[in-house]
Amino acid sequence: MAKSPEMLWLDAIEANESGNRDEALSLAEEVVSIDENHSDAWMGVAQWILPADSRGRQLMPDLAQASKSMSALRRVVDLNPDNEHAWRLGGEIIVGHLGMLEDGLKWWQRRKEIAPSDIAPYFEQAFILISMGYFDRAEECLDEMDSIVAKQPSKPLEARARRLREIFMEEAKLEGEVGFEPQNGSDESWGLITRMSRKKPITETYFLIMFVMPIVFLLGTLSMYLFSGVRFGTGIVMILIIVMYFWIAKISRGLLLKVNRPEKFLNRALDHESTTGKVCIPDDLRSSKLYAHLMKSRMPAFKQRLGLIEDSGEKLPGNWELKIPF
Repeated sequence: MAKSPEMLWLDAIEANESGNRDEALSLAEEVVSIDENHSDAWMGVAQWILPADSRGRQLMPDLAQASKSMSALRRVVDLNPDNEHAWRLGGEIIVGHLGMLEDGLKWWQRRKEIAPSDIAPYFEQAFILISMGYFDRAEECLDEMDSIVAKQPSKPLEARARRLREIFMEEAKLEGEVGFEPQNGSDESWGLITRMSRKKPITETYFLIMFVMPIVFLLGTLSMYLFSGVRFGTGIVMILIIVMYFWIAKISRGLLLKVNRPEKFLNRALDHESTTGKVCIPDDLRSSKLYAHLMKSRMPAFKQRLGLIEDSGEKLPGNWELKIPF
């Protein structure tokens, strides 16, 4: 006698708890083949098709795994819109792993309509819009986010919102000086990227050691000379050095962002390609040191998908615009 979907689902849970993830996945797939409205089984498929951790190290899904998981998660939220974990996992996969930022905006817009008080969609949409260079619309999202944060006070939440606002202001200021539209092949910033393409971006640690620390050292030496005969001079100098370090690091951050502007722009071009499924990055840049450095931090599924897009050779139209669902 054939087992019912519920019995098969219980077997799937038991298999997963005993460490047999493959069997759990197979059983969950059997459940949804019998009962396509079984949201828990669809969630099981979405999670168990992703690679399990190996010796404490998190493994990243490939393109096939990420795509199948995303398809299952779409079914989950259709059947059970209140499944918060499904929304968050789906947002992570569709943006971080598949690079489909426009679809990510739509995904989180659906979540906003279902749960208007959930703060996550506002954070995620603002981040996507900043990454894509749509600062006016990002500011709208941030304003909505601030109004929601004000209604549910939380120190971590407020700190996160404040940090995202700071990132927005930094990026918007830089964009006001020099903008970049990857879909425009004649954009002058392509020349900036090309000129810096043979170099890796400067890390914040390297910048602090090579730029900030020498200035602090010189000012600290001068302070020791000035306060050498003063009572508690050593303590005053130490306080001054600490204050100077953080002050100089803060005011010089703008310089670091300007120096690394080509990295930011090329990342935006990568996001445009992965979002549209069309190419805009010149072939000579794909063999550059900067491009290779940026691709190292991208997910395996993203790299595979971008490879397919590159192979297609279909050009991104110069008049392309991001479709914003609000």
